[in-house]
Order: sequence, then C-alpha cells, then structure tokens
Amino acid sequence: MKPKVQPGKRVAVLGAGSWGTTFAKILADGGADVMLWARRPELAREISEGRRNSDYLPGINLPVGLRATSRLDLALLGAEQVFVSVPSQSLRENLIQAQPYISEDAIVVSLMKGVERSSGMRMSTVIEQVLEIDPARIAAISGPNLALEIAKEQPTAAVVSSASLETAQAVAVLATTRYFRSYVNTDVIGTEFGGVLKNLIALAIGIVDGVGYGENTKAAIITRGLVEMTDFSVAYGAHPETLAGLAGLGDLIATCQSPLSRNNTAGRLLGQGYSYNDVVKQMQQTTEGLASVGPILELARARGVEMPIVEQVRQVLAGTLKPRDLAPHLTTDSDEPQGERTTDDGQAHGGAALWGAFKRTFDQLRHSGRGPGGN
Repeated sequence: MKPKVQPGKRVAVLGAGSWGTTFAKILADGGADVMLWARRPELAREISEGRRNSDYLPGINLPVGLRATSRLDLALLGAEQVFVSVPSQSLRENLIQAQPYISEDAIVVSLMKGVERSSGMRMSTVIEQVLEIDPARIAAISGPNLALEIAKEQPTAAVVSSASLETAQAVAVLATTRYFRSYVNTDVIGTEFGGVLKNLIALAIGIVDGVGYGENTKAAIITRGLVEMTDFSVAYGAHPETLAGLAGLGDLIATCQSPLSRNNTAGRLLGQGYSYNDVVKQMQQTTEGLASVGPILELARARGVEMPIVEQVRQVLAGTLKPRDLAPHLTTDSDEPQGERTTDDGQAHGGAALWGAFKRTFDQLRHSGRGPGGN
C-alpha cells in the first residue's frame, strides 16, 4: 500500500512546459500542495484560473488545487521539495535566480534529461555545484515519460534516483498516483545518463524513419544504441542493470517509437532533408538531444568509449553525412567481424552480462521493486 502523503505537503515545480506542467499534475493528483512557476505571467494566470496550459498540453484539464505564479519567491515559499523542469542549457542561470528562495533543507529534484553543453555536467551535478548542497538532498527522475500521454492519465512508471535512498523514497511517495508509479534506486549516474543518451538514439531512429527505412533498421539501431548507452554509462560509474531498466531501455523504447517524442520528430525532419537550422526553427519546444550530441561524444572520447551511432548523428547534424548513409554504418567502419558487446573480448561473455542485467530488472519489476538492490 502506498504511504499516505501528508495533507498540504508544499512542493514547487519550476518550469511550465509540457513535462513540468504534467509533473505538477502528478504531484497534485498525489495529494501534494503544488505551486508551479511559469516564466510568463499570462501562462501562470491561464493555469491558475482556467486550469489549462493550451500552449503545451492542449485539451488537458488540470487539477483544481494546482496553482501557478510567475514569481519565483512565491513559487518556492515553504516548498519542502523543489522539482526543476527547465531547458538543460538554462538550468544554471535559473538556479542562480532561485537560490535565495530555496529552503535550506529542501530536496531538489531534476526532471531534465540533458547535459550542460559548456561543461558536460549532468543536471544533478549542476544543481549540487550551484546550490552548494549535499548530494543526499538531490534526486533525479527518469523513465518512459511522454508528457501528453501521462497528462491523459495513461499508466506508466518512472525511477527516482538519489545518493540517499531515503531521499529517493520521500520523492517517490509524492510522485505516485493511480496512473504513475515511481520506483527508486541509488544509481544517479546511470539514471541520468540513460535519460540523456536515449535522446541521441531517438534522433538516429527519427533520421532513418525520415529516410524511409523500415522496422529491421530501427530495431537494429535501438539494440545497438542500448549497447552504446550501457558502455558509456558504465565507463562513468553506472550500474549496467540501470540501463536495462526504466531509465534506460524503458525510456529508449518510448522515445524511439513515439511521434510525441521531440527528439524522434527532429530526427525525422533531418531524415527528410531539412537542415539543422530549419529543424531547430520548426521545433516549438527544446529538443535536448540536439544540444547533447557534442558534449556526450567528448565525454565518450575521454573514457575511450566508441559510440558509432551517436557519431553518425553528429555527422548528419553537421551536414557531412547523408541521412540515408547512417544505417549502413550501423556498428563500425571496419568489415572485421565483432562481438555484440563493444567492450567485451568475447561475444558469449557480453551476451551473458547483458542477459543478466535484463533478468535482474525483470525480477525487480515482477516483485514490485522488492528484489535485491532495492527498487
């Protein structure tokens, strides 16, 4: 049974785009007292008075108790948990503005799936650096979370990750409703990188979809993309099973197959022949994958990780590779046979390792997260 949320538990959500507004709805439906910060006063007024966010969630009725404001000080007043959902490249400046109003003991939660272009830092590390708070007070949420589907209350799940299991559990209690289930883990690195890297693979899927390639091509890219995601994340200290869970495989499937995915849509436009600049102009909301390709490849090179699919996405963005030529370069430029796992000497060993990760994840889900390692 879900622990009951204390009535009036004050939380703030910073960012009134599609995902920020949807998550504010989740929290309000879960019983919290939610204040949503919108940069534009007219949007805050529409949310509070009309219970709509027509710009980002057309047709969705928002909870009566969900309030919004364009004033950061009012949004953060008394908030015990602060959920941040702003574009990753503007996180630092938004945190600097918000810092004076964030309570000294508040938990700060990242809803973002990107890395800072200038530093290559994950969102939780930017939060830690700017706010100068203990990592135990920081959490990150990731998973197969297409905003509009969740706003329509179609069932899904996510994972809340923090260096402190107690913090992750406190956030998960609030972020659980009849249509949204939160699991927990302490692998912040894997959880955050899973959310970032799946965007890059979704760009590749969109590109080949735009070109006109079929399901075999897309299945191969998703599978090989998961290998790149896992190799990269493990090189930076993540647990491989995290990438076989909701924050990795789950999010990868949802983002790659759905027309609601901004990264998939951007990739499809690229595959149809639009230039990078034209794609950016057509996208109404931030497409995190476009900003993350360069920083991720720099981080990959620093740890000696090969990411051929992501590298080819970079070349398409730069205009040096034709979209139709992405799939033939699926794994490597070499014709020499290789094992499926790029970091393993033997294919059999790699297959066993990957299957073990999948099995542990499925066992955890089957037992509602009560398996070893504690979801």
